[in-house]
Order: sequence, then structure tokens, then C-alpha cells
Amino acid sequence: MASANQILIAVIGAGGVGKCFLSQLQALAARKPSPKLSLCYISTSRKALYNDDYSPINIDNALDALAASSKAPPSLTKVVEYLAAAPAKVVLVDNTSSQDVAELYPLALERGLSIVTPNKKAFSGSYQLWQDIFSAASTSGAKVYHESSVGAGLPVISTLKDLVDTGDSVTKIEGVFSGTMSFLFNSFAPTEGKGGQWSDEVKKAKTLGYTEPDPRDDLNGLDVARKLTILARLAGLPVESPTSFPVQSLIPKELESCTSGDDFLEKLPAFDQQMEDTKAEAEKAGKVVRFVGSIDVAANKVKVGLEMFDRAHPIAALKGSDNIISFYTKRYGNNPLIIQGAGAGGDVTAMGVTSDLIKVLSQIA
Repeated sequence: MASANQILIAVIGAGGVGKCFLSQLQALAARKPSPKLSLCYISTSRKALYNDDYSPINIDNALDALAASSKAPPSLTKVVEYLAAAPAKVVLVDNTSSQDVAELYPLALERGLSIVTPNKKAFSGSYQLWQDIFSAASTSGAKVYHESSVGAGLPVISTLKDLVDTGDSVTKIEGVFSGTMSFLFNSFAPTEGKGGQWSDEVKKAKTLGYTEPDPRDDLNGLDVARKLTILARLAGLPVESPTSFPVQSLIPKELESCTSGDDFLEKLPAFDQQMEDTKAEAEKAGKVVRFVGSIDVAANKVKVGLEMFDRAHPIAALKGSDNIISFYTKRYGNNPLIIQGAGAGGDVTAMGVTSDLIKVLSQIA
């Protein structure tokens, strides 16, 4: 049986972020002996590792043991039943981007399981799901944290919540929310120098691992739209979904039906002139072009797309693949509260997840 001072950890997803999280969990368990953290469940889409009596899985070699496991993961509702019957409190860590897992959050929270996750789909899907998640948490007392669903390890959500909870009035949120888009435009339209051809920069970003396997998944703007949906809802706007406001796609209409990412990259050079014209128009005005998201709280307007900025503007001056998020509020006046830094990568995303886990532990242990 579990001791009174034990918290069980269940992990779904052991990819890039999942691996980094396990390594951070291992260090956390060694650093903070109380409450005792025990890994009781870990799964990928194909394999699972758990013991019927909830006895702990050794975190040190959990990934190897999972790879060698012959158990297939149970259905998600069965996983919730198994965890809800555990002899100690459970935190479910969802390191996937799965819609199916996201849909299960209300049930898990209802059954008393706390959740920490970088999964955007749970909080940017239908507004009904958003309401169901927080209503279930409020009823059962279980906790749900999702800092990494917007800015990886950057404290974007916690900052916004602090502003709102302390009674500040948020008037506008604006920024570069995608490490991919940040890198692309910093290379394509730098504040100093010429920049390369658009198609070359997209290819380079893919080679360096900054884009999704199919770059259209970044260029369609939906990733940024999901993050904006989450922040808008936290700021009090009942945004229905990431497709319910204007989102500018940078995929030429003619290439939307390409059969693969490679096919898309092969045909993209023929459309370079469109982006060159946009860049030239900005240069003529002494500005640079960037891909940003903005939320005008007072006007109830959310949008994602290309905007032009003076070279000295903080958004224009970003480096590499950094994100920048500016909060304009009543208290901060004309000088926004700015959060800036790496907004992507396994280690920093997992850091946001681990930080959320520590917050949950302080509330339930």
C-alpha cells in the first residue's frame, strides 16, 4: 500500500518532451524526498508499463522497461479507472498533443486526478471542453495546470493569471508565439542586412529541426491561433475555437493540396515573389515584417498574421527562435510587461511541465 506521504505519477507520452520530463522527474524525486514521488504508469500510443498493485516503476530505467514491455495501453477510460482506484493521490502528466487524451480530462478531473500538460488541444479546442475541464476541477478539487501549452517554459500563463487574479485590467496581448515563425522572419527579414529567399529560409528551418516534418503545419498559423485562443480565454474572452477569428496562412492557395511536405518545399520557390513584395513594402516604410498574434480585449478581437514593425520595436529585434509576449494592462500603462526567451524545445517545455507538477504537489501533498 502507498504511504500517506506518497504521490503517484502517471505519464502518457514518452517522445521528445516526455523523455526530458522523465529526466527532470528523476532529479526532482531525488532532490525532494517528501512527498515521495512514485511513477505508477507510463505509456506511449503502442506500449504501457504499470503494475496492478501500483508498485513503483523505477524512473531510472523506465524508458528501457517501457520499450521492452509487451503490454498494450488500456483504453483511456480504463486508464482513468485504474488511476482513480489508486491507494494515493495521482497526478496525470499528459505529454502528448492528442485530442483523444484531451477529451478525457473532464472525466479524469471528476475522478480526482490532477493533470499537468503541454497539450494545447485540451485548452484551445471547443469552448465547451474548456468549460467542462475547469468545472470538473472546481467540483472535485483536483488541479489542472498547462503552462507549457503556450510558451514552453516561459511563464506566460502564470503571469496572465496573476494579472487577472490580482484585479489588473488586461487591455491587449501581442507577440511572436512561434519559435518557428520567429526564426523564419528573423532570417528572411532581419533588422540589418538582406535576408534570404523565403523558400530557402523555410528549407533551412526544416533542416535545422525548427519546423514540423511538414512545414505547412507551422505556416498555416494554426499553432499560433491555438495559443491565442488559450490566452484570450484566460483574459476573459469566450473564444469558440482557433478557427473563429482571422488567421493568415502563409501557404500559397495553389500549394495547399501538395501531397507531402517535400512536395510543398519543391514547389515553394515559384511563389517567393509574394513574400518578397511584402518584405519590400515594409522596407519602403522603414519597417520589418513579422508573424504575430494579438488580442484586443476591449474590442473583443483576436487575430493572427503578418504585421509591420519599426526596426527598434522589441518584436522586430527578436533573435533566433525566441518568443516574445507583451501584456498591455491598466497598471503597466504604456510600458507593457514583456516576457521573452526560448519558446520551444524539449527541455524548456518539460521544465514548464515539471514546474506545474511542483505547484500541484504544494497544493495536494
